[in-house]
Amino acid sequence: MFVLVVDTSLMNVSISAVIDDLDTTASGVQSAIALEALISAAFILINSKVGDLIGRKRAYVLGLVAYAIGALAMTLAQSLAAIVVFWAVIGGLGASLLLPAMQSLIHGNFSGPAQKQAYALVGAAAAIAAAVGPLLGGFVTTFLSWRVGFGLEVVIIAVVLTQVRLIRDVPYTGSRAIDLVGALLSVVGMGGVVLGILVWQEGGQYVVLLLVVGAVALIALSRWLIRRQRAQRVTLLDPRLFRHPNFTAGISGQMLQQITLGGAMIALPLFLQMTLEYNAMQAGLSLAPLSLTMFAAAMVAGRKAGQRRPAAIIRIGFVLASVGMAGIIPLVPRVDSGWWLVIPLVVTGAGLGLLVSQLNNYTLAPVEDERISEAAGVNSAAGSFGLSFGLAMAGGVMLAALSFSFTHLTEQSTVIPANEKQQIAAALENDAEVMSNTELDQRITGQPPAVEQAVLAINAEARSRSLQLALLVPLLAGAAGIANSFRMMRLPDLKPSSAAEQAGLG
Repeated sequence: MFVLVVDTSLMNVSISAVIDDLDTTASGVQSAIALEALISAAFILINSKVGDLIGRKRAYVLGLVAYAIGALAMTLAQSLAAIVVFWAVIGGLGASLLLPAMQSLIHGNFSGPAQKQAYALVGAAAAIAAAVGPLLGGFVTTFLSWRVGFGLEVVIIAVVLTQVRLIRDVPYTGSRAIDLVGALLSVVGMGGVVLGILVWQEGGQYVVLLLVVGAVALIALSRWLIRRQRAQRVTLLDPRLFRHPNFTAGISGQMLQQITLGGAMIALPLFLQMTLEYNAMQAGLSLAPLSLTMFAAAMVAGRKAGQRRPAAIIRIGFVLASVGMAGIIPLVPRVDSGWWLVIPLVVTGAGLGLLVSQLNNYTLAPVEDERISEAAGVNSAAGSFGLSFGLAMAGGVMLAALSFSFTHLTEQSTVIPANEKQQIAAALENDAEVMSNTELDQRITGQPPAVEQAVLAINAEARSRSLQLALLVPLLAGAAGIANSFRMMRLPDLKPSSAAEQAGLG
């Protein structure tokens, strides 16, 4: 679990180094990050069933091996294509096998207080990884190499695999029938929506078609599940779960929280590394107020919530996250140091920490013990889908705004010769995609000093505008979360079952 969480932090803080080493683009790396989250979300429900059929321990080992292959590919990759195939696709599939199998194995290998402690340790590992991930990733990337960080992941997984004999397999006694149509519709639905955004981000075709196919597949999935459940046949997931208003409100909150986090974690590292021209270590240190406060708030709120309503804490969490993001947006074009971001990042981190402390248990509270594993899988899928959507949408908005701003600002320039405006705008759009002024200055050749300064000014202004618009994605998700929390406040509080608490901790 520690490796799974650190992996994403490492990729985010090292994005500038990855772009330079592989001679690729920011949008390409962003797409790979979003695709990895999407693959994990789209296949987690299916691979939960696969783990039931082939054996939970075998699924756990296969997931570890697949994830190690993705990490190993990162240490050796010489092109973006290798990252997409091995890290995003194979690694994402590994994560979707690993997570539900791990939960089932903990449930079957421990009982009573020991089981709750085991779930708590897994949750603590994830929280610690989220807190130290940016710092660890920044240190390794700056003083060694981003490839070393992924190599260390392989080493850790290898150590885990050497001790896998200590794990007792947990047999599955339920139905072995598979809902193939439901599985296909879930993949096409979530995949179509996020892939549509990624294709738009890359300037590709058939964007609307992909989005429509994804939306239609999700609608068809809901109808299919209801029809199949009425016929008393096996379904990918039980549609009766969504009859619980607390569950649907919690799932919505989980997804919005992850959209907020995903949007912030794609835009903020780019701001720090491209605008402020920080290295990975400096970027990791600058993001530490968010991750450390998130960890601290989650721990404190989890223990000290007392008799406070979970819905009220969730509302405060979304308010703080939204206020923090709103505070960062006006600072983007005006600051020259990460110190200016400390207070809004602390506020954002406190909000996200409050959400982490409450949302899982709130969502799973109305679910019966025998269906908790299925409900937890839906909860995880919603979170992973929200993360991939936030990453893709923020990246897409940023690059679309950047493209428009390059063209608009170049046309408005009184310094650039009229006969060169179109050429310079096209060059900026194609070659200066999310590029620092220092890097761009090294590429500008054969232009008068006044024109060079005008081009650098256009790049700086366009980059700031695009990052501000990208940060609107997490801000709007936070605002939607506030609206959803008012619905939560109108619903009665439900005490989570012991199984729900354990699933929430895991």
